[in-house]
This record gives sequence, structure tokens and C-alpha cells, in this order.
Amino acid sequence: MTGTSAFKYERLDRNDCALLIIDMQVGLYNSVRDFEQIYFRQNLLAHAYLAKAFELPVVMTTSTEIGPNGPLPAEMIEMFPNAPLIKRPGEINAFDNEEFRNAIAATGKKQVILAGILTDVCTAFAALSLREAGYSVWANIEASGTTNEMVRDASNQRMRDAGVHTVSWFAICGELMRDWRTPPTGMPVFTLFDRFNPAIGMLARGHVSAIQNGSIVQGMEVLPVIDKKVQ
Repeated sequence: MTGTSAFKYERLDRNDCALLIIDMQVGLYNSVRDFEQIYFRQNLLAHAYLAKAFELPVVMTTSTEIGPNGPLPAEMIEMFPNAPLIKRPGEINAFDNEEFRNAIAATGKKQVILAGILTDVCTAFAALSLREAGYSVWANIEASGTTNEMVRDASNQRMRDAGVHTVSWFAICGELMRDWRTPPTGMPVFTLFDRFNPAIGMLARGHVSAIQNGSIVQGMEVLPVIDKKVQ
């Protein structure tokens, strides 16, 4: 390929973004079928904890929570006792609610990280409306679920077509970190990963243990030699 590409890589700026928690209600949780339940519950809490770790402003909202949809998990409310929690009386698209729109605008941020309990409705409707309103939108695809993979894929594509960034929790974390030498302001980065990304957390634990207490088990010292012979 020759010539200059028109593509411009937009990065998340931790000083210019807010995080939205949309309809992650205990009743609606049971509608999700495209994620394993334990993994999905962990993803919801991980999404919320991004705001705590990186000290981002948060706006939370629920839909008709007095009925079977239920409230947000208590852990989320306890994380952000002073954050706006907009209890919508009926609007399906959270952005149709004026109080919710005003709470987002009040953060003063141009970039929005969001996840809703249902990808095709809670996440997509709000994401599309935010794009139309001029925001840069980042949808956490690991913290939004739906009834099946076909619906999930179509919904994510719909958002991408509108210019929404569909990204993983770890990608969001990496964008906000930018550099391993500058961990989140509220906690060491490896503590964050140990809780919500155990592949990295356990790797780090093993490394610490090896440095502090480790020794080479007899026979292991030949592994690099064997690898070179295979090559």
C-alpha cells in the first residue's frame, strides 16, 4: 500500500472520558445467554471497577427497577455512592431520559465508555444516540450480553457501522493506562488485573514467587537448550 492513509487512531484519554453503567439489573441479568454466567457477572463488576481504578466520572441508570428488572447489584452502588443513579420510569433507550442526558453532559467529557446488560437494546440504543449527539463512544463488549451469538454479532456490527468503538475490557484498560510505568491512580495495576484478569494476575503471582522463593527444578535447566535444538 502506498500513499497516506486517512485513518486516524483515536485513543481513550483518561482525563476526557466518563463511564456509563446502563441497566445492569439483577433481573435482566437472567436474559443473557451468550456468556457463561460466572464470567459475565465478573465482567459487569470489572466494567464498573474501571471507573474506580482510573478515577473516572460515573453515571448509572436503571429501567423500571420496581418491577422484575430489579435494581443494580449492590456492589456497584456501594462503589459509587455519590454518582448519579438515574432510575428511568419507562424509557427503553436510556438516552431518551433527560435526566440521564444531563448527567452525562455534566461530566464535561467528550469520550464515553459504556456497557449495558443487553447488547442489542441497552448498549446499542444508548451508543447510537450518543454518537448522534457527537460523543466518542466506546462499548465494552465483554460487559454486554444478549440472547444468542447471532443477535450479539449483528448488534456489535450495527454499532461499528455508526462509528462506535467495540472493544474488550482489557483494551479499555490498556488505552487508559498507556504505559506499564504509570499504573492507575487509585490502585496498583497488577491488583486490578489480579481481580479481573486472572491470566495476568496469576502470571504475576508466579513471577513474584519465583523471584522471592524460586529455584530451578532439576531438569528444567535444559529447556532452553532443547528449544534451540528444535529450531
